[in-house]
Amino acid sequence: MRIEIDLTRQHLWLRDGARVLRDYPVSTGANGPGEINGSGCTPRGRHIVRAKIAAGAAPGTVLVRRRPTGEIWSPTLHERFPRRDWILTRILWLSGVERGRNRLGCVDTFRRYIYLHGTPEVTRLGAPGSKGCVRMRNADIIELFDLIPVGTEVDIHE
Repeated sequence: MRIEIDLTRQHLWLRDGARVLRDYPVSTGANGPGEINGSGCTPRGRHIVRAKIAAGAAPGTVLVRRRPTGEIWSPTLHERFPRRDWILTRILWLSGVERGRNRLGCVDTFRRYIYLHGTPEVTRLGAPGSKGCVRMRNADIIELFDLIPVGTEVDIHE
């Protein structure tokens, strides 16, 4: 199995060879594609899922620094913290595998903390909007998380 993310179409596919097993709308970096640390862009190229975080957490669990805060997202919580960059439910932490493109130095996807993660139900998917991560519906990230192992290949392209 492998994951393909198309930045132009704002879509993710889980594939087994040429066969599509699942497909999901996503939201990637508001600043477009790019690899430089601090750019707010979504890195391109070949990656792997290096870590799976928050297995078994309730849908909407708020994660900060990859740890549950004890909060569950709600519209009321969202109103209290309107500027928070919401990372919810599950994290699939990516690591680049192309030295100089998305691995090591100022282009290291893993050190940039680039994730596939859940997002509030009010987030618009199908359009760029994140700080570089790949946002997904909470039900979708739970399903994907449960289907793939650590080490799954992820190809991000335009």
